[in-house]
Amino acid sequence: MNETLANSSNTLIYSSMAVYTLAFLTHIAEWILGSRSKVGRTAAALTQPGARTTVATMRTLGGTTVLERPKVVVRSAASARDVPDGPGAHGGDKQGDLYGRIAVSLTTLAFAIEAAGVVARALSVERAPWANMYEFNITLSTVVAGVYLVLLALKKNVRWLGLPLVTTVLLDLGLAVTVLYTASDQLVPALHSYWLYIHVSTVIFCGAALYVGAIGTLSYLFKDSYENKLANGGTPGRFATSVLERLPASASLDKFSYRVNAAVFPLWTFTIVAGAIWAGNAWGRYWGWDPKETWAFITWAAYACYLHARATVGWKGRRAAYIALIAFACWLFNYYGVNMFFTSKHSYAGF
Repeated sequence: MNETLANSSNTLIYSSMAVYTLAFLTHIAEWILGSRSKVGRTAAALTQPGARTTVATMRTLGGTTVLERPKVVVRSAASARDVPDGPGAHGGDKQGDLYGRIAVSLTTLAFAIEAAGVVARALSVERAPWANMYEFNITLSTVVAGVYLVLLALKKNVRWLGLPLVTTVLLDLGLAVTVLYTASDQLVPALHSYWLYIHVSTVIFCGAALYVGAIGTLSYLFKDSYENKLANGGTPGRFATSVLERLPASASLDKFSYRVNAAVFPLWTFTIVAGAIWAGNAWGRYWGWDPKETWAFITWAAYACYLHARATVGWKGRRAAYIALIAFACWLFNYYGVNMFFTSKHSYAGF
């Protein structure tokens, strides 16, 4: 084991946390400035494609001509979805948008530093850096940030993901360096296989993408409640209004999370199959209802139910969203809970 590279890896991980913290603070500034930009948000809503607005009109009251202000109709009817996407976290404010761009740049820098830390960890022991929960965590958080940045590079409307994503990446890294940290070591015999690179890499990518989909699903539930309240004549609180009116429409969020989960599901299926083949090579049996295997299958079944409900039963919206969140909760339990509460053949990947 190369101690110099191992120390360099730790330094890089801590450095990435410092930069992620700066990104977190600049995302906060973006949201705060956006909350002050009511004019900017209204203007953005008026210019959104498909937004229904009334033009300024003139009316006469007692001989006095009054100019009526245009109104933004955020929803056409209780049973219809005709809502434009919000302007984003910056709320149409130029200074808020500048802070948002700085936050994305800092996230990109933090991602590069963290990725270098993961590579240094791998080089220090000359193997894939996925032999324990600490290594799995730092790799997973790197891939989560990478998925977000790739979506931004593809011009997807996902910058609203920045604050929750950077927040959870920081929490994940904090957990990794305080609770889960394990010194570099060699692999146990069961892990000496090329299936480590195939199986575990797909697990990590699937987890990162499913996490992004889960944020979209949770955001959809909040935005849908907000739209329903407006449609029923209610008045949401100032904080809810300030935050939720800047997000994409609930229909857009629902579509986003569905597409992410549907795209990842075949890869998760492959992950389970690859794990079974690896188990056959390592332990002489393809499936043994080990706790990790069992919860991987439960996660697969939960996402299968979600996709089946949307495709055949027609469960779109909130009911499907609840199933998607349950499925992601199963993935999280498989990720953390199984290692914490069960002893299994996967215990070598524990704390």
